[in-house]
Amino acid sequence: MKALLWFVLVCSLLFNATTSLLWSGTTQMALSVVSGLIFLGSAFTLWLLREKDPQSS
Repeated sequence: MKALLWFVLVCSLLFNATTSLLWSGTTQMALSVVSGLIFLGSAFTLWLLREKDPQSS
């Protein structure tokens, strides 16, 4: 599960970076927002799934 989330995170970041090169205007903005939301969702899910170290408390 974590490997898939890391893959989605990296792919959405790369896709977001290339949207400005491939599209312009409203299309670029819409795709950038969608890929940004996917990035944030996968980052948040990875943060929730992190291993919590009981020694650090």
